[in-house]
Amino acid sequence: MRRTLVASAPTRLDFGGGWTDVPPYPEERGGFVCNIAVARRATVRLSPRSGHEAVAPATPDRLVAAALRRADVHDAVVHIQSDFPVGAGLGGSSAAGVALAAALHAWKGESPTAQALAEWSRAVEVDELGIAGGRQDHYAAAFGGALGLTFGTATDVEPLALSAVARASLERRCLVAYTGESRISSATITAVLDAYRDRVPRVVDALGRMARLAHDMRDALVAGDIDALADLVDRHWRDQRALHPQISTARIDAIEAEARRAGATGLKALGASGGGCVIAFAPDDCVDAVRQAIAPLAEMLTWQMDERGAVVAAHVDEGGGATG
Repeated sequence: MRRTLVASAPTRLDFGGGWTDVPPYPEERGGFVCNIAVARRATVRLSPRSGHEAVAPATPDRLVAAALRRADVHDAVVHIQSDFPVGAGLGGSSAAGVALAAALHAWKGESPTAQALAEWSRAVEVDELGIAGGRQDHYAAAFGGALGLTFGTATDVEPLALSAVARASLERRCLVAYTGESRISSATITAVLDAYRDRVPRVVDALGRMARLAHDMRDALVAGDIDALADLVDRHWRDQRALHPQISTARIDAIEAEARRAGATGLKALGASGGGCVIAFAPDDCVDAVRQAIAPLAEMLTWQMDERGAVVAAHVDEGGGATG
């Protein structure tokens, strides 16, 4: 009797370099992203199909159908759950894609590397679904932890070792606020890419600075210098906003104003923005004040760093008993 597989993958906070992982920028100029995986995970349950049962109604049908087709799996039912808001800019769709990739490969008795899972998941989004996007979200979901990601004709993954003190400080001082607004990720990415292909100086220059800032963020994280990281994130936000007028919103502007008034030293929107989540860095003595200032405007999300990456977390008998 086949068993049910349960796989999960983390979402991420992108500190810097996002957009430089989206082709053709990496191949032409070289991109770099600094991000960190967080313990808000997408979970996939893959179970044997009975009768005419197919994709569970609550699952994202297009992603699941594309992944099943690419994996050539026809005898499974997919259920996807998440413990993060939809459209939050946390790389949630990629986390679901990587978890699904891990489950499908395990279903077939395969054990791909984390890098292979990331690339397989991205291929489903890009090749099967035609979704514009980069690689960083898939790599964060597959590898976990803090990463320095170099993008070119190939992708180089550098796990970043954080001290216990640095990790605790980062988790306390980096506040995550969900605006409640839906992101327009694909449309925004397409517009920015068009501007890059047209060599619009404002966009080309901003992307170059963002990649360099991400390198410096990598160094700040390894050194445990959260003050430096906050300053770099703040500088990155200025360049990020310059890419497209819809990257910020009136709600994000209001959150920024209140956070800075309460003492925040660094702030940026996550992902492609147009809504989603905002991170705000606060000095140790201002964390509570910044949180209270933002709370009336957004949902505050708790988070912790997640070092596990994608895992096939359990094998469950069809009768419901856990076996490993």
